[in-house]
Amino acid sequence: MKSTGIIRRLDDLGRITIPIELRRSLGIIDRDSIEIIADDDQIILKKYNSEDIFTGETEDLIDYHGKLVSRKSIIEMAKIAGIIPK
Repeated sequence: MKSTGIIRRLDDLGRITIPIELRRSLGIIDRDSIEIIADDDQIILKKYNSEDIFTGETEDLIDYHGKLVSRKSIIEMAKIAGIIPK
């Protein structure tokens, strides 16, 4: 990881502001989802991208028990399982 040298204080509600320069360089726009990861003594903020857990595809996703799977992956799995013909 690379330090940016930018320091921010938490407000009374525990919020911080991500500087516009960082948001622009990471392609984060208003209302984007940010994933929060706790790693030992670090908090990592990561732009959240919805993608198929198997292929990484971002189109035609279905939520199955909190995991995103593309329709294409579901069809491929059904073929492998013999549920639908190959």
